[in-house]
Amino acid sequence: MRVIWTSRALSDLLWLHAFLAPADPRAARSVFEQLKAGPRHLQAHPRLGERVPDFGEREVRRLIVGDYEMRYEVKPDATWILRLWHSREDR
Repeated sequence: MRVIWTSRALSDLLWLHAFLAPADPRAARSVFEQLKAGPRHLQAHPRLGERVPDFGEREVRRLIVGDYEMRYEVKPDATWILRLWHSREDR
């Protein structure tokens, strides 16, 4: 199954990199690469993460990648990465 990043999820990824880079460019790059690679397991196992019940009939799940939470939706045609953020953020 294909994994597709929404524009909002890509914006989250770029924002996290921009936020971390001034303090530690190497750490920012490492987190960026880790988050970018995180969903690769979803190609073979799209239901790997825990289901988020707040979305009713939609199959939205969460995947923890390091210190970050990634929300994604499983659809018949693809798995869509919706959003991501640091797990300490109150969302």
